[in-house]
Amino acid sequence: MGIKEELLSGDKRIAVWGSGFIGFTTIAYMAFNGIKTIGLDVDKKKVGLINKGEIPIDNLEYWLGFDIKELSERKMLEATDDYNRLLKKDIAIHFVCIPTEMGGEPYDDILIDVINKLTKLKDVGYEKPPLVIVESTLTPGRSDEVVLPIFKKAGIKVGKDILYGVAPRRDWFVSPEKSLKNLPRVFGGTTPQTTDMMRDALSVVCNNLVPAPDHKHAEMVKSIENAYRHMEIALANELSNAYPDINMTEVLRLVGTKWNIGTFHPSFGIGGYCIPLSSQYVLLGAKHPEKITILKSTIESDREQPVIVAESLKKRGLKNIGILGLAYKGDIKVCILSPTIKMAEKIRELGMSVKVNDPYYTPEEIKKVTGADSFVFPDDLGQFDAILIVADHQHYKFTPHNTIIGALKKCRLILDNTDIWKDIDFRKACIEYHVAGDAGWIGN
Repeated sequence: MGIKEELLSGDKRIAVWGSGFIGFTTIAYMAFNGIKTIGLDVDKKKVGLINKGEIPIDNLEYWLGFDIKELSERKMLEATDDYNRLLKKDIAIHFVCIPTEMGGEPYDDILIDVINKLTKLKDVGYEKPPLVIVESTLTPGRSDEVVLPIFKKAGIKVGKDILYGVAPRRDWFVSPEKSLKNLPRVFGGTTPQTTDMMRDALSVVCNNLVPAPDHKHAEMVKSIENAYRHMEIALANELSNAYPDINMTEVLRLVGTKWNIGTFHPSFGIGGYCIPLSSQYVLLGAKHPEKITILKSTIESDREQPVIVAESLKKRGLKNIGILGLAYKGDIKVCILSPTIKMAEKIRELGMSVKVNDPYYTPEEIKKVTGADSFVFPDDLGQFDAILIVADHQHYKFTPHNTIIGALKKCRLILDNTDIWKDIDFRKACIEYHVAGDAGWIGN
C-alpha cells in the first residue's frame, strides 16, 4: 500500500511542526481531504483555538474557503504544544513549517531545534521510514549544511532510516484563487524514491506538482523566484524616485503590456516574510556571494525606500503624520519588514510626530513594534496634516467617502500605497492626493 492510500485509509496520520500561516493551512487542507492531522505550536492560545474548531489566523477563512469546526469535532484535525505527541508510529509524514527569519534576517535556530527533536524518531520503532518534508523557505544549501548533518550525527541514515525532502510553499493569502490546491508546487527529495513518495503524499491536496531533480534544487526555488521580484519592485521604486515628475505607475503599466515583462508598482517599500528576505537567503547560501552584486544593491535600495518617503514629508513642511496599516498587506496580521516600521522611526527622527492605526493590532502591539501611539480610524483623522495608507484593509475601504473627507479637518496630503482611496474626490477639501508612483508623489 502506498503512502497516499495509507493516509486516506486512516491508518496513518501527518504531523505538522509549526501552526502559523503555512503550517495551519497544511493541517487544514490535509484534514479537509480526508487525512488525520496533528499540528504543533508553542502558542497555547493558538492550540486552544484549533482544538475548538476555530481558525487561529484573522481572515484566513476567506482564503481557505471552508470551516474547520466539523474537522475538529471529528478529530481529523487537532493541535498540541507537546512535541512528544508527534513522535508516534502512526505518523507517516512530518511537515516542517517553522519561521526561518528573525528580526528581518535569515535565522536557523528554530529549524535546528526542530530537526534535533525529529532525530528522536529513530526510537519510535517504525516499520517503514517516516518522511520529513520541509515547507519553510530555506537558505540555499541549508539541507546539506544544517539538516542532514544533524541526522547523521544522531546515527540516522537519510534515505534509509528517514526520508527527507523539500517542498517550499507558494501562497498569496489574500487571493483565494491562489491556493495550495491549484498553485504549481515544486518538490524534491534526497533520492528519487523519496521524490516519488512526496509526489504521492502531496497529490492528496495539490493538483499541479512540479518535481525537482533533488532536494538541493527544490530548496533554492522559493528564494530565487522571490529575489527576481525583489529586484523588479526595487527597480520600480528607483525609477519613480529618478523621474519624480512622471507618473511611473502608468509608464510601468504600459511597459507590462509587452508579452515577456511583468507589471510592477512603486511603493513605500517591500514587506512580508518572502520577498524582502529572499535576496538575503540567496546571498547567504551562495558559494560566491560577491558575484551577485545586483542583489546587494536591491537590498540597500529597498531598505532606503521608506526613508525616502519619510524625508519627502519633512520637505513638504508637514508635522503630524497618521499611518493607516501596520501590516504590510491588507487584511492579514503580518508586520514583518512592514515599511510602516521604518517610516515611523524616520518620521520621529526628523522631528515630526506619528501615530499608527491598524484594526488587527492592539495599541500595545503597535507601540511595541513601531514605538508610536495608536489612533482611532476614522474618528481621530482630524489631528493629522498628512495620512499614509500602507495596507488596504477592508476597514479603510468600506468607510463612506463623506465620512473620510469630513474627518480630515487639517489634512494637506495623502499618500496611498494601495490606491484604495483613488475614487474619493479630495480636491474639494483642498487635499493633495497621490497614489505611490504617480507624478509628484514624493515631491520634486
